[in-house]
Amino acid sequence: MTVDAHHHLWDPATRDHPWMVDALRHRFRPDDLRAVTAAAGIDRTVLVQTVSDPAETAELLATAAASDGLIAGVVGWADHTRPVPGQVDGLAHRDLLVGVRHQAEDEPDPGWPARPEVVAGVRSAAEAGLVVDLLVRTDQLPAAVRLVDAVPGASFVLDHGAKPPLGTDAYPAWRAGVAELAARPHVAGKLSGLFTLARQDLLGPAVEHLLAVFGPQRLIFGTDWPVSTLAGDHACVVERTRAFLDPLPDGERAAVLGGNAVRTYHLPEPS
Repeated sequence: MTVDAHHHLWDPATRDHPWMVDALRHRFRPDDLRAVTAAAGIDRTVLVQTVSDPAETAELLATAAASDGLIAGVVGWADHTRPVPGQVDGLAHRDLLVGVRHQAEDEPDPGWPARPEVVAGVRSAAEAGLVVDLLVRTDQLPAAVRLVDAVPGASFVLDHGAKPPLGTDAYPAWRAGVAELAARPHVAGKLSGLFTLARQDLLGPAVEHLLAVFGPQRLIFGTDWPVSTLAGDHACVVERTRAFLDPLPDGERAAVLGGNAVRTYHLPEPS
């Protein structure tokens, strides 16, 4: 089974996406998702938020409920500075909400992930049975470590491997910060969102580092489609990811491509 554990859907006509470049400003629908996943042999997906808007989370849950099982879970948005259950428990199709995310990378403060109110909010999400996706910058990795240490009962997933700053002076700090975070067994990493990074000639060693520090049992595959279309079509992203995993034994490759997502996000197995 192959699970794309990180993708998006959106319609720019319905809400503003401040981060979105012009090349992505058109609608990506469930039918588009179904077409590309069928072609790539993907069995299940996890749909991830794109804006800090609770209305989007409700829409994503409705989309997942109407997907005939293709979208097996949703990582919605939640304000981590407030108790999370009160933000999500009244949503329709709440059973499909497998995790929450706050776009911490947009917070100017490098210490934001470790603020006391954020720790309290994340703890409330964990107590509600939700995975917490971490979308952080390299300079926020030390605070992310303090956060995961403060909430040992939570399950965390580091989105996009914290976007390695390839070919920059920050790269050594990224390597050290990711290794420190991966040393915590309740943190998994996502092998996602990497092909749109600059300096693709340096990507191989970064992927090798993620595999080394998280191991094949805590690394999760995701395409980041349709953001990934900036680097190539869906099939290209899937095949490039599989190529990075080809040296692994069959069982370890299968874990990265599907099993780890099922276990981490508590997704249903295909019938």
